[in-house]
This record gives sequence, C-alpha cells and structure tokens, in this order.
Amino acid sequence: MNSKIIRSLIVGAALLAACANNFAAAEAAKEDKAIFDKLITAIMQADYESFVADGDDSFKQKMTENQFAAAVGQLSMRLNAGYQATYLGAIKKSGGHVMLWQLTFKGVEDESLAMLSVKDGKVRAFTIR
Repeated sequence: MNSKIIRSLIVGAALLAACANNFAAAEAAKEDKAIFDKLITAIMQADYESFVADGDDSFKQKMTENQFAAAVGQLSMRLNAGYQATYLGAIKKSGGHVMLWQLTFKGVEDESLAMLSVKDGKVRAFTIR
C-alpha cells in the first residue's frame, strides 16, 4: 500500500477516535434535559396539559389531544416498563437548537430516536421514531 494512503488512514482513524470521545462526553444543558424529562414523563402519565405546557404557539396548535393520545398509546407501555435515554448531541437550527436522544427500552431490542427542538426555552417540536 502507498505510504500516503496509510498515513491518511491513520490520521483519519485518529480524528474519528477524537471526535467519538468528544461526542460521548457531551451532555445536554440542564434546562434542555429538564424539558426532555418533562415531555417523557407527560407521555408516561398521559398528561396532555403538561406535554404542551412548555411549547411555543405552533407546537401547541400542531399537537392535538388526539395526536398526543396516539403517541401515548404507542410509547407509554415501553417507557413505563423502563427505559434509558442517552443524549447524542445537538445542532443549531433556525435560531434555536435540535437535540437527539437514543431511547433504549427494557426488554425490547428495538431502539428509538427522540428529537427535541427548542428555541428561547420553548418546545418547537418533539418526535420519537
């Protein structure tokens, strides 16, 4: 193999390892984690008012009680059985930021990805897929 290619592979591997260490060490801001926890708890308790309480006007209009009930039906049993939320990181978006969490459910192989969009302390969007 060409020495330039080998050197490039070593440098790339080192950069990837450094990024992975920084990524794994990331933590959500306390305010963002509190919002995330409140939303998850609201789903677990089927508490629509609590779920939309920190939302901006658009979030409150888009998240109807029927949509919330459907989400509760799909997620509450898994969440109430036990879960682990792992913060994956955030990006800046439209004057706010979007955070990602990996959700691992007890006794279930499949994992889910939660996305929370916040601007000025208000929830703009929250999805779990």
